[in-house]
Amino acid sequence: MSIRNIEIKARSTRNEEIRRILNKLEAEYRGMDHQVDTYFHVPNGRLKLREGRIENNLIHYQRRNEGGPKVSQVTLFACEQVAAGDTGAVHPLKKILTNALGVLVSVSKKREIFFLDNVKFHIDSVDRLGEFVEIEAIDADGRIGLEELRRQCDHFIALFGITGEEMIAESYSDMLMRQGQQKL
Repeated sequence: MSIRNIEIKARSTRNEEIRRILNKLEAEYRGMDHQVDTYFHVPNGRLKLREGRIENNLIHYQRRNEGGPKVSQVTLFACEQVAAGDTGAVHPLKKILTNALGVLVSVSKKREIFFLDNVKFHIDSVDRLGEFVEIEAIDADGRIGLEELRRQCDHFIALFGITGEEMIAESYSDMLMRQGQQKL
């Protein structure tokens, strides 16, 4: 599946307040997911395997590292979850990608997932990086358009009180690599 979105990532000290706002808006809570994103060496964009209890996907995306709302072009492939309780099990796709491409970095996080229509919200606690909030206004079939996605994203930035100084231009993987704290 190929989708386009406008998204932001921001440092957050107001996650409890953001949860209250989302609950008041009756956002659909999908749950808390412990996710490990393994990034692989690729010549273009980013390629990661997301392993979690709720979301398990192979994700390739193109996105510039720039402040504020940014456009992402995402291609998603849903994967099966490794059997629950099978500690130490390595996803077969992870083995293949590791052998073929090599691991760039791995990101471990606890993620609360909410939805309001086509807008997805993440409240993240990322190992060694801290607390964040993400807003993704998603156009899954090309009907919404970038202008409306940007308007939606801007609306929630203002509603949550996110400032320009709190916004992060880069991915969690970039932040970990910059800090030299790779978890392989």
